[in-house]
Amino acid sequence: MPMEPDRAERRIPSVSNDNDIIRESIEAAERFSEIFERHIGAVSAYVARRVGPEASDDIVSETFLIAFRKRRRFDLTRPSALPWLMGIATNVLGQHRRAQAQHWRVLQASFAQSDRIATDDLDRSSAQLDAAGEIERLYPRIAALSARDREVLFLHAWGDLTYEQIAAALRIPVGTVRSRLSRIRAKLAAPPPSPPPGTRPQPRPATARIRLAEKEIIHGRP
Repeated sequence: MPMEPDRAERRIPSVSNDNDIIRESIEAAERFSEIFERHIGAVSAYVARRVGPEASDDIVSETFLIAFRKRRRFDLTRPSALPWLMGIATNVLGQHRRAQAQHWRVLQASFAQSDRIATDDLDRSSAQLDAAGEIERLYPRIAALSARDREVLFLHAWGDLTYEQIAAALRIPVGTVRSRLSRIRAKLAAPPPSPPPGTRPQPRPATARIRLAEKEIIHGRP
């Protein structure tokens, strides 16, 4: 008995680009589920690294709901929807300042559990430093970055996006992405400032600086 055409088509794995699927989903909404299946892993991993796995589910769900509702606005000249989805996720994260504050605690715990960390995760440098000796230096510096710089850093290092994809996600020029990453590299690699001569050494206020960063994030200040 010959197979019905529609059943045969359903059994053939889709090889369409994301833009083709989104175009079809405007008339056939169920097609958008393939976008979800293709990119749920990458978006979930990025969000979990930002806020921790416990807080990520709601943000990821909201990201895909917003994407579905705004699918008519997607730039159909772009073959991949991942930068668009990452941009939506970044905006949702920005609306969840308290969840972002939790990120710093997750980040600190993540660094502490690692035996070694990359000195430059931005370009996957092979140079390594002991995490125990570097956490107090790198952690406050990341917290001290502006909100805009942190978004670029996280999309590149944790979202694993290219410069061009970050530019699409944040709707900024590629040159701006390059300059921000260059500035971030310099800030993270620079030696700590020396205290003025004659001053007494002060204990490192890591906890106080972390709390300050959390307050800035909660109140939306860069």
